Amino acid sequence: MPTETPFLPDADPLFTLAIVIAAGVASSWVAKRLHLPGITGQILIGVLIGPGLRIFDPAAVHGLQPLTHFALSLIAVTVGAHLNVKRLRNAGKRLAFLFLLEGTITPLLVFGALWMVPGMQWEPAALLAAMAVSTAPATIVALVKETRSRGVFVKTLVAAVALNNVACILLFELARSLGQLAHATPGGITLAEALLAPAQQIALASLIGGAAAVTMHLLQRFVVRPETISTAGVLVILLTAGLSRHFHISPLLSCLFLGMVQTNLTPEREKLVDALFANFEPAILAIFFTLAGMELDLGLAQSAGIAGLVFFFARAAGKLGSVRLAMTLARATQKVRTYLGMALLPQAGLAIGLVLIAQDDPNLQDRPQMLHLLLAVVLTVVTLNEIVGPIFTKLALVRSGEAGRDRRRLLDFLQEQNILTGFEADSMQQAIEKLVDHMARSQSLGVERKELLASVLEREAQASTCLGGGLAVPHAILPKGHQAVGVMALSRHGLGFPTPDDKPLHCIVLLGTPRGESTLHLQILATLARTIGTDPSMQDRLFGVSSPAHASEILHGEESDDFNVFLE
Repeated sequence: MPTETPFLPDADPLFTLAIVIAAGVASSWVAKRLHLPGITGQILIGVLIGPGLRIFDPAAVHGLQPLTHFALSLIAVTVGAHLNVKRLRNAGKRLAFLFLLEGTITPLLVFGALWMVPGMQWEPAALLAAMAVSTAPATIVALVKETRSRGVFVKTLVAAVALNNVACILLFELARSLGQLAHATPGGITLAEALLAPAQQIALASLIGGAAAVTMHLLQRFVVRPETISTAGVLVILLTAGLSRHFHISPLLSCLFLGMVQTNLTPEREKLVDALFANFEPAILAIFFTLAGMELDLGLAQSAGIAGLVFFFARAAGKLGSVRLAMTLARATQKVRTYLGMALLPQAGLAIGLVLIAQDDPNLQDRPQMLHLLLAVVLTVVTLNEIVGPIFTKLALVRSGEAGRDRRRLLDFLQEQNILTGFEADSMQQAIEKLVDHMARSQSLGVERKELLASVLEREAQASTCLGGGLAVPHAILPKGHQAVGVMALSRHGLGFPTPDDKPLHCIVLLGTPRGESTLHLQILATLARTIGTDPSMQDRLFGVSSPAHASEILHGEESDDFNVFLE
C-alpha cells in the first residue's frame, strides 16, 4: 500500500540512480518476454516504485532531472539526424502532406472536441490542441532500435516525428501569443508581435543548433581520436540544451536542428549521436523511461476529468485520420498508409515541457485554475499515451514488415532515395549520364563525377551491360574502402534504344563497387540477373511501380528475403 512517507526518504542519489537503472533494465526484459515494448515495462515499473509505492522521496527523483534532460536532448539529435536532405529526396511529398495535415486536422479536431466540454475556455483548449500534434521522439527512437527496424516506413516515421514536434512548438507559441494578445492592456503586445513569436522560436533554435553543428563539424576536421570526439559531442549537446533553456528556447527544437544540420553538413562522417549512443544506450534509455514513470502524478487524473478523456480520444482520432489522408494523397505504399498513424500515438517530453513553459507565463499565472487544468490534462494523457502508445507503435513496426531488418543486406544500396521512376532517356549514354548525376547527388563516392562518368562509359563501350529481360547493369570501380553504391532507374513503358536481346529496357542499375571486392560485385550481378532479369513475376511488379517507395518495398520487404539476403 502506498504511504505518505517514502520507504527510503534519505536515499543517496547514486543509490537511487542504481535502483532506477536496475529496475528499468529488468522491467524491459520482462516486458519483452511478454511480447510488450521494453519501454512500457520501464514506465510501468517507474509508476510502481514512484507514485505507487513511494520508495524514494519525490525531491530525490526530481534531482535526477538533468539526466533526463540530457537523454531527451541526445534523442532529439538522433531524430534530427534523420532529416538528411539526400536521404529524404523521394519522401518530400509524403512529409509535406504530413506536416500540413497533421499540423491542421489534429489540433482543429482536438480544439473542437475540447470546446464542447462544459466550462472549457478557448485559451486552454488552444494550448492543448497545439500540444496534441507532438509525438514522443524518445519513444519512437527506442522502439525502432528495440525492434531493429529499417525501411521506407521507419524513414517516414522518424522524419514525421521531427516535423510534428516543430509544428507543435510553432502552434503552441502562436496559441500562447494570441492569449497574451487577448489579455493585453492598451499599448501591450500587438497582433504582429503575436504572430512573430513562433518564427522567433524557430529562428533562435536554428541559430543555436546550427552553430553547434558547425562547431562539431570543425572539431571533427581536426580531431580523429574517437574518445575525444565523443567528449566534444557531449559538450556540444549540453551547451546547446543549456543555452536554449537560458534564452527560453525549446532545447528539443535546438537539438533537432543540431542533428539536422550536422547530418547534412557532414553526411559522409559518422553521425555525432552514433558515437555517443553506442556504448551506454541501454542505460540512458532505462534511466529516461523509468524516471518518466516515477514522475507521473496519478492523482491528477481525477482533476482532468472528462477533458482528459476527450483530449486522449480526439488526439488519437486526429492522428489516425490526418495521417491516413496525408499518405493517401501522397500515394504512399499501403503499409505506410495503414500503420503510420498508430505509430505516431506516443506522447511525452515535449508536451510536459510546454505545459511547464505555460506555468511560467505571466499572462497565465494569475489564473491558477486554468494552469492546474492544463497540467492535469497533459499529465493524464501523457500517462495513457506512454503506456498504450508504445504497444501500438511496436505493432505498427512489426506489421509494416520492417522489424528485424536493421542488418546489412546484399542490395542495401538500393534504398528509396536511390531509385528513379518514370525514367526517360534517348540513348544508353544519356541514361548513364543521368544516373551518374543522381548517384553523385545522393551518395558520397570518393571520386569526382567526371571521373566516374568516364569510367562507366568506357566499360559500356567495351561491351554492352544489358543482361537481358529488360535489365542493364552499367558499373564502375570505386576507390578501395568504400561500400557498394548504386542507383536504379525504372521505366514502365521501356526505353527503346538497341539491346542484345532486342527487348526494351525497363530497369537500369548503375552499380559502383570498391576495388578488390570482385566477389561482392559478381554476387550482386548474379542476384539482379536472376531476379529482375529472368523472373516474370518480379518484372511485372517492379517495372510497373508508381513511386520509388513502392520499388523499395519490393526490394527490401519480407518477400525479398530469398534474393536480398542478409550479410550478417
